[in-house]
Amino acid sequence: QVQLVESGGGLVEAGGSLRLSCGASGSIFTPMGWYRQAPGNQRPLVASITGSSTTNYADSVKGRFTISRGNAANTVYLQMNSLKPEDTAVYYCKVNTLAGIVWGQGIQVTVSS
Repeated sequence: QVQLVESGGGLVEAGGSLRLSCGASGSIFTPMGWYRQAPGNQRPLVASITGSSTTNYADSVKGRFTISRGNAANTVYLQMNSLKPEDTAVYYCKVNTLAGIVWGQGIQVTVSS
């Protein structure tokens, strides 16, 4: 089964930036997406990208976050700018594989005020 490894999270001050990466051990397919989950909350979609590079964003991150695919096509990124304390959550990537949907293990993003 394809394994996903997420990186790039951490602690940042409000207004700062982080770039999350999700690398796959095998072939992955669109649509790909990033989701986030704060304690006690559900895991809503943050951003997604299709094979034609059509992107979709949650209203709360539009204009601040950008999802993209790597040149190797087995990596998906989330560039996060102008971060706010309410962006604090565990971020998960989700991709499609030949065996079905695979989720990353999650990575913590904490934005201090």
